[in-house]
Amino acid sequence: MRFLKGHGTENDFVILPDPDGVVDVSATLVARICDRRAGLGADGVLRVMRTKRSDEVADQAAAAEWFMDYRNADGSMAEMCGNGVRVFARYLVDTGAVSAQEFEIATRGGLRRVRVEPNGDITVDMGKPVVSGESVASVGGQEYTGLRVDMGNPHLACAIGDPVVQLDLTHQPGFDTGVFPAGVNIELFNPVGTSRAVMRVFERGSGETRSCGTGAVATAVAAANLSGDTTGTWTIEVLGGTLTVTLDEETSYLSGPAAIVASGELMLAE
Repeated sequence: MRFLKGHGTENDFVILPDPDGVVDVSATLVARICDRRAGLGADGVLRVMRTKRSDEVADQAAAAEWFMDYRNADGSMAEMCGNGVRVFARYLVDTGAVSAQEFEIATRGGLRRVRVEPNGDITVDMGKPVVSGESVASVGGQEYTGLRVDMGNPHLACAIGDPVVQLDLTHQPGFDTGVFPAGVNIELFNPVGTSRAVMRVFERGSGETRSCGTGAVATAVAAANLSGDTTGTWTIEVLGGTLTVTLDEETSYLSGPAAIVASGELMLAE
């Protein structure tokens, strides 16, 4: 099958064009594609489907022609991916699948409106973050209290005093499975100056990634909460670059670069 490869601040994805939904994208196949030694290598897979062809999101077809069928690197399905939807939008624009500079994309987490900025960055309306109290993550025997933030997928964003660069995120951080029975994306961040934070993230189903869009928004929400704010613009530094998060009373926006870097024919079989 045909594939493309893209990334948003080095959060990388394999894109599988499958407008009519005829390809059997099993968890095993996705995991093989994302394998960085035996496959193409990626943090996840973005299948490009017409929304009306998917029973999962057919109710969104009137507003969005295209559905981002996102899979984590281990093959599990995910509700949303902030960098993924920006890369997905870049693909749609670059291939001419859409001609508008602003349009809707269907996801399992609901409709997401994207906009191509004059400088080429992609901005996505991420929806209103839902904060539901605190919980605890543990890394290397150290516990960190964080804010529970729902971005269409679950997050635990922890402000920590230790430099995030020193953390060992080669293994899944500990978390309360009673609070997060389906797993959770864990962000660990250092507030730096005014409206800026340095973040690392361990994504559910993918491990540590170079960037996470929904995680950047969750981090901005948690960082703002530290100073008693709910609105404002935050710069979030991730391993793969810099993202901008804008919080207002009604929603949140994620902005940053997105690029398609390769295309070809996928030879893998299950």
